[in-house]
Amino acid sequence: MFNKLMMKGKTYMIFFVIVFAVNLLVNLYIFSRTRTIFPAGNVWWLFTILFWLVAFAYVIGRFTERTGAMALAEPFVKIGSWWLGAMVYLTLLFLLADILRGINGLFNLTEFLRFNWKSDNGKIGVFVVYSLSAIILIGGFLNAKIPTVNRVSFELNKPLPEGKQKVVLVSDIHLGMMISNGRLNKMVELVNRENADLVLLAGDVFDEDLGPVIQKNMGDLLKNLRAKHGVFAVLGNHEFYGNATAAHEYLKNHNITVLRDSVAILPNGIAIVGREDITAERMYGKQRKTLKEILESVDTGKPVFLLDHQPYKLAEVAEHSVDLQVSGHTHNGQMWPFNYITSAMFEISKGYGKIKNTHFYVSSGYGTWGPPIRTNSRAEIVVMEISGR
Repeated sequence: MFNKLMMKGKTYMIFFVIVFAVNLLVNLYIFSRTRTIFPAGNVWWLFTILFWLVAFAYVIGRFTERTGAMALAEPFVKIGSWWLGAMVYLTLLFLLADILRGINGLFNLTEFLRFNWKSDNGKIGVFVVYSLSAIILIGGFLNAKIPTVNRVSFELNKPLPEGKQKVVLVSDIHLGMMISNGRLNKMVELVNRENADLVLLAGDVFDEDLGPVIQKNMGDLLKNLRAKHGVFAVLGNHEFYGNATAAHEYLKNHNITVLRDSVAILPNGIAIVGREDITAERMYGKQRKTLKEILESVDTGKPVFLLDHQPYKLAEVAEHSVDLQVSGHTHNGQMWPFNYITSAMFEISKGYGKIKNTHFYVSSGYGTWGPPIRTNSRAEIVVMEISGR
């Protein structure tokens, strides 16, 4: 136990150092451009202090959250989350402006781009950058807040009990301070409207700390999820960043079956397999079972549905008798241009795909991490209409 706590503490420390360093460097760049529009005189220092308070609001809020002071943590987390989104597009737009200024300096293309950030034209440029960023953030907020129901149909290479199955997939809800009762209630309504045979929650149901979830009694909404054969879930990396055991118990106490390297066999013979998230190995050195070990007691002549939060090594999954794997985690990058990173990291980073006889669906997720912004996807619930051979 001591070694596990040490490993978790080391992981948090490395993560904190990286986040702090990146946050500091990016905000120094934004500050170097923004400070030119601060009022002169003693008020300049007030604006400077306010800027850096906002710049580190997310870090302050997350640390405060762990002390249990939710009333103090919540405004910092919410302000900081919006600023994380703003940081991305402010940085990109300021960089674009600086690149254009540099090119113009080399080739003397136009007087329009020949300015210093401290000049009147430079100040106008700062206002333009902030205005464009605000427009992007508002559009991204609407993408994140208004969910879509994506439907996909496919046929398994095995007979399917009852001829067909309707499966609803939801991943990455991230319940907590940013995603709360209103968004959760909407999700439950959309899911229950489908009258599904199965509901699968592919991890990151909670953002991290369970405090806001318990405080706002979100479990009373979660337990309203309905499906003919039940609601099944796996844990994601964010459950482990918080408290995986507590998250497991909370879900179980609200009528959701949590599978952790384990199998549930439905009355119709379909096997629902849930894998432990690989974060358990990274944080605690706990090796998860191999898929071969998990499937030893499963009749693979019948359909096998697998939940694994992170869609790693899908080609290996396709070597086994798994008919469907559902995952989340990627958020499709959540904000442009991070979708290019997730596309490079995963064989399938969003949507439907098939490898050999195994069907895959990687959901972009229902909620958001950090910024309540989606600029390259919509919040989604996935409805899979599955037929058999």
